[in-house]
Amino acid sequence: MNGSVTSQDLGEIFKPIVESFGCELWGIDFNNSGRSRLLRIYIDKTERPIDVKDCEKVSRQISGVLDVEETISGEYILEVSSPGIDRPLFSIDQFKMYIGSKIFLKLRIQKEGRRKFNGVLKKVDAYDIEVEVGELDYVFPHSNVESANLISGY
Repeated sequence: MNGSVTSQDLGEIFKPIVESFGCELWGIDFNNSGRSRLLRIYIDKTERPIDVKDCEKVSRQISGVLDVEETISGEYILEVSSPGIDRPLFSIDQFKMYIGSKIFLKLRIQKEGRRKFNGVLKKVDAYDIEVEVGELDYVFPHSNVESANLISGY
């Protein structure tokens, strides 16, 4: 692989590694532009919270695989962490888990002159996400969501 590797490509490589440590691959954030390229891998567990040792083990194993396979060319920073309280949402299934929660969305393409929306996640189907922002409901195609996070304290 080369510099044009996607988060989906990396997910296929990393998922079995993460699962071998009893964790779930929650998502991958790969900033592949600019001088400081960052590969952030989020891992989670159902039976207990992720701790530093989980992150260290997964990080060492993934780092070794990336070095041997030369999956990513050039320099980058690898970070393995828990999704945390303000967890990012990547997949439709993850959005479905948090219907009724307050979220922050950033869109790839503007809707009504805006790219950023805070609101309550109301509905999710195979393609779209519906968010209530104040008195208005907005429907966004999942493919237009650049990033999404839960907003804690709601």
